[in-house]
Amino acid sequence: MLKTIAVLDDEEDILKLLQNYLSKAGFSVKTFASPEAFLRYLDHHQPDLILLDLMLPGSDGLEICRYLKKLPEKASIPIIMLTARSQEADRVTGLELGADDYLTKPFSLRELEARIKAVLRRRDLATATTIPKTLVRGKLIIDPERHKVIINGKSVELSLSEFKILELLTSRPGRVFTRDQILDYLWGQEKVVIPRTIDVHVRHLREKLGELSSLIQSVRGIGYKFEE
Repeated sequence: MLKTIAVLDDEEDILKLLQNYLSKAGFSVKTFASPEAFLRYLDHHQPDLILLDLMLPGSDGLEICRYLKKLPEKASIPIIMLTARSQEADRVTGLELGADDYLTKPFSLRELEARIKAVLRRRDLATATTIPKTLVRGKLIIDPERHKVIINGKSVELSLSEFKILELLTSRPGRVFTRDQILDYLWGQEKVVIPRTIDVHVRHLREKLGELSSLIQSVRGIGYKFEE
């Protein structure tokens, strides 16, 4: 079955280019030039991945990303941001909101295809039947098979990257994982991000863990560990 990619961009030329290229690459592509049409589509459909432009007339792609990540039924959809903004602060903000990757315009279509496939592979691995059984760490319950995290009986929505970082750290309590080791776990040989990206994801993960945020501890100059 074809993977479905939903694209929101206000530039018609880019929409046509992505429609043609990604369709030939084996994807089902749905394109939208306005946030309103895009959100109406999401009301009734669940794409496998979203390509989201940040600079939209009358709207902000970052706000749309924030909105989607707050919806339980949409939070797990991977998002790759497309934008002409090249400042590091914009990239960090996008990652903090839960985006899985970030590509600056103009971009290579082959690189975009590679990143899409890498993100989808990570998502598929996170939901594969070979994933270990449920982990219980005090008040924290992690169910890899259903991609769910529960704290004190309440479900917490995490992005794919945040979930996998938590899954890795809690698999070996007390062990220190370097940033490079965490990057390897997330992306393997397909790493397209810098080590600082891990810091962004961990900060966002801690915010979502609330009262349990202190369980994820920083090890200065090295990385992170989960300490019960």
